[in-house]
Amino acid sequence: MATGQKLMRAIRVFEFGGPEVLKLQSDIAVPIPKDHQVLIKVHACGINPVETYIRSGTYSRKPLLPYTPGSDVAGIVEAVGDNVSTFKKGDRVFTTSTISGGYAEYALAADHTVYTLPEKLDLKQGAAIGIPYFTAYRALLHSARVKAGESVLVHGASGGVGLAACQIARAYGLKVLGTAGTEEGQNIVLQNGAHEVFNHREPNYIAKIKKSVGEKGIDVIIEMLANVNLSNDLNLLSYGGRVIVVGSRGPIEINPRDTMAKESSIIGVALYSSTKEEFRQFAAALQAGMEIGWLRPVIGSQYSLEKVAQAHKNIIHNSGTSGKMILLLE
Repeated sequence: MATGQKLMRAIRVFEFGGPEVLKLQSDIAVPIPKDHQVLIKVHACGINPVETYIRSGTYSRKPLLPYTPGSDVAGIVEAVGDNVSTFKKGDRVFTTSTISGGYAEYALAADHTVYTLPEKLDLKQGAAIGIPYFTAYRALLHSARVKAGESVLVHGASGGVGLAACQIARAYGLKVLGTAGTEEGQNIVLQNGAHEVFNHREPNYIAKIKKSVGEKGIDVIIEMLANVNLSNDLNLLSYGGRVIVVGSRGPIEINPRDTMAKESSIIGVALYSSTKEEFRQFAAALQAGMEIGWLRPVIGSQYSLEKVAQAHKNIIHNSGTSGKMILLLE
């Protein structure tokens, strides 16, 4: 290691496995930005379910070991590499992806994955934008091709992606229904764009949704837990309705006949299938949302670097989450 190189604290993963493989180290070299790269002093980093799948080794994309998890950071630009004209030291920014990993005091990112954070939002909120809002936008506008006047059910609406979907759908003129598992979660969903909310822990909640939407059914369902809900979703859809699968934690048995009479679709969404051009489009729409004021991330549980293993347990096992889980580095 070069003498005099700055060191930082960061989480490192040396083997795939349970939350215990997340190791806090304090002697990691602060990365140096190269061509088209930005070095960010991290204030906060979003924690996403996908990071637990990658860590366990069960995800389709496996990083080279050892690695530092985390993609959605918000903070202050510390330095820029060559050919970076959009940002300078001291700028407030957020990212949708990092090169060096976000669970660290400093993170490196390609300049095209970094965005200016408007003054209206604080740095904690900045860490809650990346994967949740870009995924929700892709699910609604790109995958479901929603139109103003349609109805959307956000199945699992109180988490990061769910609340983002409610805010976006409301801003784009949809009738928004949401589900949540706690009273607190239901209230947050109503405060963030939903016209109606249902408790998905009540045994008869599907009947209540059916009664609310009537014979026509629901045009679009944004589904966070397809392995539990997909069969019910197909029965709730309107003619030509679409279920957009954002999350699933295992297999489920469905009857394909349920898609036939209504000519409905089941569409999977993966944010990182987006092209650079699509990311630019999503970012432009979301930046407008921040400026106008409808894009307002809700922060949930906050953890220090020392407590990251607990955060990884909680994001998977604590149902009834409200808001976006973040790691605080300041």
